[in-house]
Amino acid sequence: MRVPLYQAKAEFFRMLGHPVRIRVLELLQHGPVPVRDLLADIEIEPSSLSQQLAVLRRSGIVVSIREGSTVSYALAGGDVAEILRAARRILTELLAGQNELLVELRQDDTSPPPVPSSG
Repeated sequence: MRVPLYQAKAEFFRMLGHPVRIRVLELLQHGPVPVRDLLADIEIEPSSLSQQLAVLRRSGIVVSIREGSTVSYALAGGDVAEILRAARRILTELLAGQNELLVELRQDDTSPPPVPSSG
């Protein structure tokens, strides 16, 4: 049975929906990173990192590279980095809009109350 495209996209975004996975992908944007460096940067238990790396590897978003006793991970393609950049742009726009609203709200708080007209 074929999965509808919208459902496949939802599953893809659900797979991305974990802070550790997002952090791993951010760290891999500039090239392969050894697992020991990922552990140092993310500061989680090795078993937790291993679990999250397995999810990313099964999805095909990252690949593992073994060089001797060192295992590194890399993005399987550049599109994931573009998704992260797009998310950053979207969040920046959303937060800028919220900041503008906050400025307006603060201005309203400092405005004197309207004077009732007599008449």
